Amino acid sequence: MSNDEFRGALARLAAGVVLITAQEPPLDENGRGEDVGMTATAFMSVSLDPPLVMVSLRNDSRMDDLLSEQPLWAVSVLAESQRHVAGRFAMKGRISDRLLFEDIPYTRGEVTAAPLIGGALATLECRTEQRVLAGDHTLVIGRVLSAALPSAEGAPLTYFRGRYRQLG
Repeated sequence: MSNDEFRGALARLAAGVVLITAQEPPLDENGRGEDVGMTATAFMSVSLDPPLVMVSLRNDSRMDDLLSEQPLWAVSVLAESQRHVAGRFAMKGRISDRLLFEDIPYTRGEVTAAPLIGGALATLECRTEQRVLAGDHTLVIGRVLSAALPSAEGAPLTYFRGRYRQLG
């Protein structure tokens, strides 16, 4: 089986779209670290008791490197109206994350200090419990420390056949 055949087969699986965010540790005691964000479709619930979720990160990506040293991170479940947010944080060779967050409304998580995207259907704040190396990705399992429904109404943004889609 080729990589293209494998990728093509899995492109037929619809997935929800989330934004994973974290804050880099500050360079000194007076500063705040830079906010980092990454669009993900490989995200799922793992356990209800304890509340655990999992995200799959490409090895040696900026988010993988950050979450190997920063245990606190957040998830914003994107609404269908937030396609532009997903696309912005999915770009390869993109500009600095600081500029990516510039005109997107967000609040800071009380537990993680990570950005929680305004208008998201749900937000979660997490602490890494376990990291599992799996081929060219790392599975990061996080304990959910807080959950909120800032925009509980509306439809989710989904990803299917290589494109962002709306349900229905």
